[in-house]
Amino acid sequence: MNETRSILAATDLGARSDRAVDRAILLAQHWNLRPVIAHVVKDGCTEQETTLFLETAKAGLPDPEGDVDIILPTGPVPETIVATARGCDARLIVAAPARFNEPRDYFIGTAVDMIVRLSDRPVLVVKQRPHAPYRQIMIATDLSDNSRFALLETARLFPDAVLHLIHGYTASYQGWLNADAVKAEMRAEAEEELETFLTHASITEALRQRVQPHLGYGEIDTVIDHMLHMLKPDLVVAGTHGKGGFVRAAMGSTAAELLNWVPIDMLMVRKPA
Repeated sequence: MNETRSILAATDLGARSDRAVDRAILLAQHWNLRPVIAHVVKDGCTEQETTLFLETAKAGLPDPEGDVDIILPTGPVPETIVATARGCDARLIVAAPARFNEPRDYFIGTAVDMIVRLSDRPVLVVKQRPHAPYRQIMIATDLSDNSRFALLETARLFPDAVLHLIHGYTASYQGWLNADAVKAEMRAEAEEELETFLTHASITEALRQRVQPHLGYGEIDTVIDHMLHMLKPDLVVAGTHGKGGFVRAAMGSTAAELLNWVPIDMLMVRKPA
């Protein structure tokens, strides 16, 4: 992969950011891209502060003498990171998990949430220390065009990985009707919808051979949690737009909640408008 120039790691220079930086460098090496490390600073930063930021960022690299660009853009963090990614032609933005620094973060979202909302390119949130390339990837889908785009983008980014496609369904009014009969009918419908999703013209036969579809009955969090334990993936993918189910429009509550509680790395993919 060499059609773009770089991969951008956003860091606040905290301990948890090291994992994001390490993963970004690992991916950059694998994809033959230039790693760029960005730490957003306040406007008017002194020369002494700039030197300290650069030294701290460099000390956190797996190889302090490695060929990595370290930049210190200024401005509001989410908007600046997104603009920086565009400016350096980043294939991917890599970030550490969100931190709740202030009470208002719980209501308006953290910087990472906002980056996901604003970014026109995939955002990888790194929670685990990287040791190897991603090999088993779990993709949550609501069978929309947006989640199909997430599948296609993930397949292109990780051509050697096994792709587990996860779709959840529930039976309507099961308290009023025969639950087993309704569940069977709903599963048959879900299987048909999943087959239609995978036979779309944009999905090649080669990609279909890579995809392992999985249907789960129950609420979204329950299905994902079960599949995490069963499949043991090292990356979870979700689109940031969709008709419902796993992902909701404009980085809705489901996608945001996934970022908070899924214990492994997550890739958020936004379909271009």
